[in-house]
Amino acid sequence: MPVAAKFGIEVNFLTGRYVATCYNDRRRSEWPPHPARLFSALVSVWADADEPDASERAALEWLEDRGAPAIAASSAVIRNEVSHFVPVNDAAVMNRSWYDRKAGTVGKLVAHLHDDLAFSGGETVSQATQVRDELVKERNVDIQVGRVGTASPSSAIEMLPDRRPRQQRFFPSVTPDEARVTYLWDVHPPGRLGEALDCLLYRVTRLGHSASLVSCRVTSDPPEANLVPGEAGSSLRNVRRGQLTELERQYARHHGVLPRALPYTDVRYRTVTGTLSLAPPYEPDTAGDWIVFEFAHDSRSMPATRTVELATVMRSTILHYAEDPIPEELSGHRPDGAPTLEPHVSFLPLPYVGFEHADGRLLGMAVSVPKAMSEASRRALYRAIGTWENRTSQGYLKLVMGSQGVVHLSRLRGPATLHSLRPDVWNRTARRWVSATPVALPRHPGRLGRGTQTVRARAWEEAEAAVKTACLHIGLPEPSIVEVGFAPFVAGAHAATHFPPFSQNGRGGRPVRRQLVHAAVTFDHPIAGPVLLGAGRFLGLGLMRPV
Repeated sequence: MPVAAKFGIEVNFLTGRYVATCYNDRRRSEWPPHPARLFSALVSVWADADEPDASERAALEWLEDRGAPAIAASSAVIRNEVSHFVPVNDAAVMNRSWYDRKAGTVGKLVAHLHDDLAFSGGETVSQATQVRDELVKERNVDIQVGRVGTASPSSAIEMLPDRRPRQQRFFPSVTPDEARVTYLWDVHPPGRLGEALDCLLYRVTRLGHSASLVSCRVTSDPPEANLVPGEAGSSLRNVRRGQLTELERQYARHHGVLPRALPYTDVRYRTVTGTLSLAPPYEPDTAGDWIVFEFAHDSRSMPATRTVELATVMRSTILHYAEDPIPEELSGHRPDGAPTLEPHVSFLPLPYVGFEHADGRLLGMAVSVPKAMSEASRRALYRAIGTWENRTSQGYLKLVMGSQGVVHLSRLRGPATLHSLRPDVWNRTARRWVSATPVALPRHPGRLGRGTQTVRARAWEEAEAAVKTACLHIGLPEPSIVEVGFAPFVAGAHAATHFPPFSQNGRGGRPVRRQLVHAAVTFDHPIAGPVLLGAGRFLGLGLMRPV
């Protein structure tokens, strides 16, 4: 049975990622964060105070005596391992070959020390102590640095930034399905210790690497744990009574400069299935597979404001090569010409958004195939694309844009090199979603930019309600928070007012002009993508990006 927790510490990952390496393998990610790492982060912010608070120290001593916590953590996607070569921080006026030999020896001793400490459960045994002494000796560069003034000019040049030696480093990270982890105990802190602990947590800004930004707090309503201490399972580093004293003792020796290893107690955790309160993600009707096409370099200048125009040409081109009769799940229309009520293929130009220097250019296209689409309709789509490719003699496919020229593109047959063309960028699970292209509201909200303040406020309220309705239209629950506006919510996206008017045929064939707005929606439960909202979702409008 899982631990019946009454008290918890909640850690929220502000960037959606957790960056930290395993203590015994610099190329592997750590997930979930080990309790000993969290405790050390609390000790660090406590000790950094000008005058460390006695009540906060008492809170730390209470926490270290509580034993191993239960943990509530979602699953996580591991980032591909990428190496970086970074300048050595402690470069001095010394020969590079000397430094390389010294660095190699230190690296081997560090690995040896980690192995000894892991084997001993974090205790400093005699063998580990000997290795540590050798490591301190190897790190001592006083003798070499003391020769300043006697070294040759060629050696001095080595300290310049572009000549400093570089060493290979790895920064593994994970992206959790839910950017939150909670540590749970079955007892509350007595007296005012809970407030002192919350003050410490408030000052914790990172966990693991400096890029792993967090916001922490005490919670009295934690979720149910899915990882509990047990006799079998994965090993996580924990703390025990005397951890704070041991950290202080070690700091008196290394002062944050000399090599050091985190003291810990090894605790095994077993997984409790079916207990994590994180609900499984909702899937919209638009969820499914993507067929991605990449634009040639000379065709990557079109702004996202031409989304509908480009999507319409792409749709017409594929339907041109489709065999009759064209299934309504592909065409989007019934045999009598009326719009189909079933989920059907969407044509999605993919803009460059979400980065500091993003400019909203269209880099490619995705043909989104809903999961509910029949096998016969899928085959009809694949045959149409195959026929298009077989009848193209040149290297690139063509989309003829009339007087606006030709767009050259090719179907991706492997991983995308451009970030914006990767399906997992748009399809991953999240609770907050923002529009990369504006949403065409399913009903007109009224005057958003004209009239009295009361009239405009009522119109914007109607726009928010229309976005909620758009979520219901694709099988999603009603979002808890809706924000709308003409300005985009993600870097690089174009304002809704910059897009040309978008109209659809209404009753009797009369065109109905749809109001375009940008939207940000937040749900109480995780949502799996892709999410396409509004009346123009089959032609690239309302393409949402997970945050």
